Amino acid sequence: MNLNPKQVAEILAEKDNIVILTHFHPDGDTLGSAVALLRALRSMGKKVNFINNDPIHPKYAYLWKGLKKQKFKEQYIVAVDIATEELLGDSLKEQYSGKIELAIDHHPSNTLFAKQTCLEGDSAAAAEIVYYVIKELGVEIDAAIASCIYTGISTDTGCFKFRNTTARTFYIAGIMKDLGADTERINEVMFETKTRGELELERLMLEGMEYYYDNKLAIAVIRQEMYRQTGTTEDECEYIASIPRQVAGVFVGVTIRERKNGMWKASVRTKPPLDASAICMNFGGGGHENAAGCNFDGTLEEFKEKLVKIVGEIPV
Repeated sequence: MNLNPKQVAEILAEKDNIVILTHFHPDGDTLGSAVALLRALRSMGKKVNFINNDPIHPKYAYLWKGLKKQKFKEQYIVAVDIATEELLGDSLKEQYSGKIELAIDHHPSNTLFAKQTCLEGDSAAAAEIVYYVIKELGVEIDAAIASCIYTGISTDTGCFKFRNTTARTFYIAGIMKDLGADTERINEVMFETKTRGELELERLMLEGMEYYYDNKLAIAVIRQEMYRQTGTTEDECEYIASIPRQVAGVFVGVTIRERKNGMWKASVRTKPPLDASAICMNFGGGGHENAAGCNFDGTLEEFKEKLVKIVGEIPV
């Protein structure tokens, strides 16, 4: 049974010593959703922490300003914005696989790995669902929670540019603005600010970008050496995934990133009518219609060859 926000709130109201899991390569939605829920539950007197597999970009630090890690023996495990246990990352997957009680998610490709799931595939961000859960909990949304929810919504919609943006998305964002979300600062940090190293990383990526089928498909590769050369890290370049799709004529933009453990992560972004999630499912991944991802541990050449063949067979 798919839970609704009211049912989720009823469950959480009875739980304590809660751990909230976020996905690896954490973005604004998984972090914003986790910390918004954490703040709401702590305001009810509950003990709650959130954890992540990977380092978190310093630009997100405002989300948990004033919060400290609590000491307790975990009793209830929640995952937010996670479609499959693979997205937990190696260490969290090893620790929590099969132990997650509740998942709150907006990915239609969710594998229903948790014992109970609240899945709204038409939500632009998991933060939208978390907003309604917090409302059902009866918690007053302060400026800190509002900023968390706004961060999740704005980052997963590309500052409201992506096709997943709905009237409800604008409605919730407007409420967060009225409740004190620092929208100007969040927009500046998330969408208008890059380090020199990040710009250099973009340049290297663009220099090596490959095009197929009269620009229908664009593939960019980021290697570990490029991080070292520019002084950047993996967690700093989540936004780069959307760049190949920005090229005129491109319907499928793919950014392939080499990970430290030797594996690869591919982020796929598409324009209608192509389905990014359907493409990634060929590699054991998934996501949304216009934004999805997958991991692979074979050779880069083998992956690209298969990817090019799959995209070439899709009519536009």
